[in-house]
Amino acid sequence: MTVPRRDGPAATAPEAEGATLVSRSCELADLSYRSFLSGRDPPRVHWAAPDGLEVAGGGAAARLRAGGPGRFASLREDADRLFSTPDVEGPEAARPRAFGGFAFDADHDPSPPWEGFPAAEFVVPRVQLTRTDETTWLTVSRYGDDADPMTVGEELETVRTELADHPAMRPSGGVPGVAATRLTTSREEWTRQVRAATDRIDAGDLRKVVLAQALEATLETPIEVPDVLERLRRTYPDCYRFLLEPTGAASFFGAPPERLVSLSGREVETEALAGSVARGESPETDHELMASLTGSEKLQHEQGVVVDTIREQLEPLGEVRVGDQAVRKLATIQHLWTPIRAELADAEHVLSIVEALHPTPAVGGLPPDAAWETIRETEAFDRGWYAAPVGWFDAAGDGEFAVAIRSGVASDDGVTLFAGNGIVADSDPGEEWEEVQLKYRPILDALAGE
Repeated sequence: MTVPRRDGPAATAPEAEGATLVSRSCELADLSYRSFLSGRDPPRVHWAAPDGLEVAGGGAAARLRAGGPGRFASLREDADRLFSTPDVEGPEAARPRAFGGFAFDADHDPSPPWEGFPAAEFVVPRVQLTRTDETTWLTVSRYGDDADPMTVGEELETVRTELADHPAMRPSGGVPGVAATRLTTSREEWTRQVRAATDRIDAGDLRKVVLAQALEATLETPIEVPDVLERLRRTYPDCYRFLLEPTGAASFFGAPPERLVSLSGREVETEALAGSVARGESPETDHELMASLTGSEKLQHEQGVVVDTIREQLEPLGEVRVGDQAVRKLATIQHLWTPIRAELADAEHVLSIVEALHPTPAVGGLPPDAAWETIRETEAFDRGWYAAPVGWFDAAGDGEFAVAIRSGVASDDGVTLFAGNGIVADSDPGEEWEEVQLKYRPILDALAGE
């Protein structure tokens, strides 16, 4: 069954002065999120966190967009207006949220493969499914001239009836298959780039820079991103999973292992994830690789730089507590990981914390301005939304964001994948090359069905 697509145009918050966001929710029998998403026109969103929250949305009740250096402040102002007097009936878990993200660069130009992705955009879904540990909730929201409780309630009942015939589970579709791949950076060019970066570090201009590559994959058949996300769920259950599709031109998706920040009230949770090695084919080999990770002076230095920088970024906002370092093991890779918490002195919007942290040294470098200058001069492609914050926020200003690594942007019969590595003084170009190739595997394997 295909759900009739009546999502309609979205109101833009700054243009709807005095409007009210109206939202109604009801409990729903469990159903296939992939089936739900396939029946919705863009914008489409999907967000799944390792702690169990999973949300899928179709259509837009409202959109928030911003660009340039003031994009975070602009979005906060628009969000305050959007959520100023919400008329919401339903459980806390099913509350309306705004989903979206940012480009890595505030001056991002949405050219291919990033068509439809501005410097920042968030969408409050017109129709939203929220799965918690207990049940699934259906939420319908409207904002603007047609946002009256009776109309929203009627639409909720209509959508609930239509979704009642959806299956609880949907068999995974066939993998698109990878016909060919092309790296945008050759190994020789990469070697020159790394050596140029280490020369700058030796000269004292730079402490660390994260250099990235792009890999263009031509697919054998058209991609169904929700099916790819399902395969990623099975392979990387401890990672986030997201889909952001502002228009029908392109879809940004991934399974990032790294939380940028979560905010609940005044409690902040974040983490440092830097330094990585492969998984071993046997327990003994895996343990040896882990020992090389924890014992590497280079990787420990890289991790320490990230921890110290995050602490410095959060200390003006409140009391910071750094936890014990551990190793996070994923299906194909393992990372050094340090949890970090903070208690804010004053109430803050999660977007303010995102602004303070982005970009972390794990995806940018130090000093930030010198690192960004090096990235611009070195990388031969547009990062777009890669390595930038993606996530959600609500009316209270609470929310959660991940760092959009282990990701790709898909359009037509192709996907562009991204991966990068931190370059420090003693980086070896060959070792850095091998580590970057390892980071393509989560998405590439999901596309190829491996």
